[in-house]
Amino acid sequence: MTEPRRPPPGATMRVLHPAPGILGFYDGRIPGVRLWSEAPNWLDDGAYELGICTYAIVDGAEALVYDTHITLGHARLIRHTLEQMGVRHIRVVLSHWHDDHIAGNAVFADCEIIANALTARLLEENRATIEAADPPIRPLVMPNRLFDDALSLTVGATRVELRQMDIHSEDGTVLLLPERGLLFAGDTLEDPITYVAEPPRLAAHLRDLDRLAALSVTRILPDHGDPEVIAAGGYGAGLIGVTRRYVERLTLCADRPDLAALPLPAFLGDDAGSDAIRLFAPYEAVHRRNVASVTGHPESPPPDPAAAAHI
Repeated sequence: MTEPRRPPPGATMRVLHPAPGILGFYDGRIPGVRLWSEAPNWLDDGAYELGICTYAIVDGAEALVYDTHITLGHARLIRHTLEQMGVRHIRVVLSHWHDDHIAGNAVFADCEIIANALTARLLEENRATIEAADPPIRPLVMPNRLFDDALSLTVGATRVELRQMDIHSEDGTVLLLPERGLLFAGDTLEDPITYVAEPPRLAAHLRDLDRLAALSVTRILPDHGDPEVIAAGGYGAGLIGVTRRYVERLTLCADRPDLAALPLPAFLGDDAGSDAIRLFAPYEAVHRRNVASVTGHPESPPPDPAAAAHI
């Protein structure tokens, strides 16, 4: 049996250019490659297997980094790339508190790190777990600027709106470039399906998906998605509707064992063949875990709380 190849952290990361002034730092979805270990862990079996992209908005000598990626090595490469472009002032926004979005914070410890107040509270409450995770994130560098609900920023001449959203995780923060209709979605949207980290909050997620749909969004850049779609400019607004319909169907599964038993393409119905998403085989396991988390069906694999906290 061939041992999985383990390149240095960041060695397989690709820099994408989905739009003018926007960089995407993509890694993962590489068969036969693991970064940390053969044993199950949040880095390899969540973020890397499914693929993850964090972003930077660059305007002149300023940059806003959205999530600090999955290792310190990735974060160092992000910072080096920006500085090589002439960036001298970097700020960071955290999309939410999960490991694969905050693992590189220490590389930006001298920068302003922005998060909503709930993200900061959840990071503090889970500090011991995060710092002892596999792999560990130690020390956990906390955000140093907090906001509630919404915040407006400028990056050079680019206006950026931060909006708090209870989708996937109750502390989600999305970024909107209002003049361009460009949404940086974090984990509030994911291609092809959302990862259910908080099953009791699905009703709240549905309400905030409606709030998201009410924004003037034309293109979407999620943290987990297809690299070709991201590189080509991102997803259309239809991804919001697909996500909402998927979550709505999940809420029916407890009373519909026939629905709960369906494989992902059948569960998605017409959405499986739409242009809004691209099916990716590892998400079948995500779907099974989602169904188990909302039904508690004894024949379904139990949801992994550790994995749910880190994707």
